[in-house]
Amino acid sequence: MPAKNHLSQVQKENLITLLKESESSHIREKALILLLINDGKTYQEISDFLEIAYTTVAYWAVHGDPDNPDSFLDKRSLGNFRKATAEYEKILLETIDKNPEEYGYEFGRWTAARLATYLEKVTGIKLSGSQVARILRKKKYVYIWAKYSLEDKQNPLLREAFKQKLAEYLKITMESPERLQVWFWDESGFSLRVIRRKNWGKKGSRKKITGQRRRGRVNLMGGVRYQDKKRLNFVIKKGDANTFYEQIKSLNNLLIQEWYEQGNSGRKFEDSGVKIVIILDNASYHKKKDILMKISSEMPHIILEFLPPYSPDYNLIELVWHSAKEYIAHRLFESVEQLEELLHKLLNEGELVIQWERKIKNKGNAVCLV
Repeated sequence: MPAKNHLSQVQKENLITLLKESESSHIREKALILLLINDGKTYQEISDFLEIAYTTVAYWAVHGDPDNPDSFLDKRSLGNFRKATAEYEKILLETIDKNPEEYGYEFGRWTAARLATYLEKVTGIKLSGSQVARILRKKKYVYIWAKYSLEDKQNPLLREAFKQKLAEYLKITMESPERLQVWFWDESGFSLRVIRRKNWGKKGSRKKITGQRRRGRVNLMGGVRYQDKKRLNFVIKKGDANTFYEQIKSLNNLLIQEWYEQGNSGRKFEDSGVKIVIILDNASYHKKKDILMKISSEMPHIILEFLPPYSPDYNLIELVWHSAKEYIAHRLFESVEQLEELLHKLLNEGELVIQWERKIKNKGNAVCLV
């Protein structure tokens, strides 16, 4: 606490002038605090006299400069305090104009959340992705989403016929799941690089993003069961006919094991009459004749139903892929192993919460079969 009579005559006169002439009651109050301290009053006495907080008196006793009237100004009058400093914004704009791989990351685009995470490491300032997005919008940046569609390639008659057949399958499996299971099957890749084609760029221009996705990629093959949304996914090196056969066989073995665990140990699964319908696309290795013959002879209870051409919107697992990619899109991964571990937790251990009733756009069509 400053001593009694610590102010010089000039300082006292400056404070008295502020007390008399300032239009701000806050500045007059701070000047009076210093004058009362100079008269020997204690912090508590001044607090009681002015009916203000003790800590306010203590703060201005130290930070109020009698030689500098500007020290009494409330800095909030200049605008709200912002965590994002001018230096932060400068680094943000420098970062967004460079590819993430220049900073050692494997993904190919910046999202607001990834930028927030990276800049926290660099500057120590923690902002949310939405706060970073607001800064970028003020700087005239936009998050551009590419337009694409498959509707001009689709056959409406084939789609309508398949839709009716699928509706019948789904009706049966919901009424009698012990008779029929419907699985939606597909393959997908999850990359540390370009996952989605949105990217921050200056308004009025579009930034080119490399299409190279092979580095840091995890390939999955799997399915989702309609009636209970059970998911099974397998990490694969690449999608080909032999891999497809092996994974269908793995799925079949897991379903047989599940059937026995339900108390059906008295008879063979093959004799139970259970049918397994697998909905899948028209990838060439899905239709390889020798593989189809092996599946038919070894697993006759499995029925493969192929989607109409260019109709991924009838495949419910597209919603699973979309939700998983949406979940990981804003996260930083240091290795493929980290990505693979997270995908296992999300897709096989049930940690990914999916809003099955939502509609998502998939190449121009909304995926929603619920």
